[in-house]
Amino acid sequence: MAQAHPLQGPGSVEGLLSEPSLSMEDAADLATLPAGSVANAQPQVPGVRHSFRWLLLPLLSLPVVGLGVLLVLNMGRYYQRPDYVAQEYAQTERIKQTLQEEKLVPPPALPPTAFVDAQAERPSLDINHANRDWSRLNPAFVQTVLRVMAAMKERGFAMVLLEGYRSPERQNALATQGNHVTQAKGGESKHQYGLAVDLAPIRNGKVVISERDPWAMQAYQALGEEAQAAGLTWGGNWSFKDFGHIEQTGSIRALLAKK
Repeated sequence: MAQAHPLQGPGSVEGLLSEPSLSMEDAADLATLPAGSVANAQPQVPGVRHSFRWLLLPLLSLPVVGLGVLLVLNMGRYYQRPDYVAQEYAQTERIKQTLQEEKLVPPPALPPTAFVDAQAERPSLDINHANRDWSRLNPAFVQTVLRVMAAMKERGFAMVLLEGYRSPERQNALATQGNHVTQAKGGESKHQYGLAVDLAPIRNGKVVISERDPWAMQAYQALGEEAQAAGLTWGGNWSFKDFGHIEQTGSIRALLAKK
């Protein structure tokens, strides 16, 4: 019985060369191994190795794809339509200014003696019984009026509240004085809703309401400019001139519907 050569048979080089899954390079490497180790050597299958490579490629590509997505999102933060950016910035600034805007406080009340000359000038107005309580007025409207008064002070005209809230009864009483006082009856004036005020300039501690006084008329004209700039309605623009009167713009019905 012939003895099998160590390099023949299933574990030999010839046997390995006959395996369809073994490449020539793998067979050459096995030929260099010692004879005893060839039989124990496990053949490597290139197909399995290549299949692992294909599995690794998608996994390795995931970080690259994720990085691309992050770059796109990050670029979106810096590239926006110019008009949209401008509108967003303007809106943000308005909100910031509103939040940071200091809440103004009404000035302290003047003593009754400050109104003596005004009462003598226009007794029909019954200034002594006028309500000058700021708390009876609409809070938002008060802030607008106070900003107007601050602007007037910067222009050299200190202003005082001559009358704020006015009851329907007082409104009717003033209406009976004639058209030179008021044309509105009770419920028809914004004074009844805390949305109108009568202001007057102060000079040397005295309230001046005379329309024949050139200085007072300068103050009233400035009041009209500042009131309109603040979005309010000035009585000096009416056919019935009421130079010291400013009120919230809009109809009474529309303004009350907003509350």
